[in-house]
Amino acid sequence: MKDLVKYIACALVDYPDQVSVEEIEGNQTSVLELKVAKEDLGKIIGKQGRTAKALRTILSASSAKLKKRTVLEIIE
Repeated sequence: MKDLVKYIACALVDYPDQVSVEEIEGNQTSVLELKVAKEDLGKIIGKQGRTAKALRTILSASSAKLKKRTVLEIIE
């Protein structure tokens, strides 16, 4: 999951070297914290949050296969 989010985020931003993803794992739920450069924050969130919603949809579809729940948090 972590690699998937990092790959997609790097493709979207201008500064892919500043993209970092931290994973906090629990029994049933994992939390992914995505950090990008301040200038790229708008590109990750998108208009009215559409890009962030699409990222979360892809993440939930792929984590359902593993029978886990994954939450994506975008950190400023």
